Amino acid sequence: MTELKDILNIGEGYKIEFKERLSKDISKEMVAFANSLGGRIFLGVDDSGKAKGMRIDNKVKSRVQDIARKCDPPIDIKLEEMENVLVIHVPEGKNKPYSCSSGFYLRQGPNSQKMARDEIISLAVSEGAVRFDEQINSRFEYPEDFDTSKFDHYLKMAKIDDTKNVEELLLNLGVCDREMAFTNAGVLFFAKEPYKFLKSSKVVCCLFGHSRATILDRKELDLGVIGNIEESITYVARHIDVKFEIKSLRRKEIPDYPEEFYREAIVNAVLHRDYFDTMGDVVVEVHINSLRMTNPGGLAKGLDKESFGKLSRLRNKLMADLLLRTDFVEKLGTGISRMRKACVQAGLQEPNFEFNKHNFDISARKKSAEATQQDKDTGVPVNVPVNVPVNVPVNVPVNSRQKWMLMRIKNTGSIQIDEIKGKFDTVTGRTIKRDINGLKRMGLIIFEGSAKTGRYVLTEKGRSLL
Repeated sequence: MTELKDILNIGEGYKIEFKERLSKDISKEMVAFANSLGGRIFLGVDDSGKAKGMRIDNKVKSRVQDIARKCDPPIDIKLEEMENVLVIHVPEGKNKPYSCSSGFYLRQGPNSQKMARDEIISLAVSEGAVRFDEQINSRFEYPEDFDTSKFDHYLKMAKIDDTKNVEELLLNLGVCDREMAFTNAGVLFFAKEPYKFLKSSKVVCCLFGHSRATILDRKELDLGVIGNIEESITYVARHIDVKFEIKSLRRKEIPDYPEEFYREAIVNAVLHRDYFDTMGDVVVEVHINSLRMTNPGGLAKGLDKESFGKLSRLRNKLMADLLLRTDFVEKLGTGISRMRKACVQAGLQEPNFEFNKHNFDISARKKSAEATQQDKDTGVPVNVPVNVPVNVPVNVPVNSRQKWMLMRIKNTGSIQIDEIKGKFDTVTGRTIKRDINGLKRMGLIIFEGSAKTGRYVLTEKGRSLL
């Protein structure tokens, strides 16, 4: 009785509702609590908090249980008697959203408010009841919008040989129905122009200088899921530095980051992003000292900070099934551990994982501050002696900065003056210009394009030497 008095003194709130008598209308309170964090309904108490009591018998209890069972989905309630007050314990629902005959409700403060269409969709999405990748895309038309080359490439990657009946294969893969209406997953994988149908289809790759304000290169990809992953991996491989270890006649190439790390990080970002969120893209960032992959959408429903990296929950199950057939996903739920292992084996610190309800971020840094500083000041990979040209004949006199420029152009295809200045920020512009002119006089590089946006590329002689 003391507990009841304390509750009545506190009054109605987010998890407490008073009802003077039993009526069918009580179903909306049950639904509202189930769609929220749960709560208790006190039957036999008026709005002012006065316990008026009510007759409690099996017939009343049976009626309450019947109202809970008729909610959609049914709500598993528990009943308790406090003197002549019947308490209905409504747990937080495990299959949100819940509805009753009059609609969907959500608890807001001390009231149960009817939910608008967008609120219902938002709740369903957040609870995983509605999956983006499984929804039919009514704007996509087969076969007009279907990219046969993307499909053939996927079949090759998935090692699927039977291509006699394309429509049957697509149906079996789950990307369309019998009427050839395509799911969003099918559009993301096999549309000629995915962005035409889905504004969340792109991946953006960026190369930065010494600050985020200095963007040396930017590329938007809309090549479908497989194409976006492949091209993003290539982009990172092209723009990260490669060190060379010479201990014999053969040199060993050591990239700043292991491919397994950034491949897994890119696949993770593409697979687990929230495709309902059209305000952002998957972003792959190559910085001088770090590598970062970001995607819209935090952890999937059922995961939290404690379970992260231990449990696996999928936001996009159909997409995951399609990728599981390729070499991009070895085993679901092991990507985080593989990224960590790859970095540690490469001598790097474990990657950093940051997440909130809006974004998920994976990043890694170069091996050590000492190595980064040496590379920044000299432009020479730390394991290569300064006086030993890398893949440059001994009769071609180049210094350490020129050596770095040549290898950078070889690895990336070209280089801009701002990138060179950003790399050697402790060297004067006059010295850099002298180095560049020296390479030009030797016939190793040439400038192409306008003064503002042009780039240095290797000449035929330069390519033959490197």
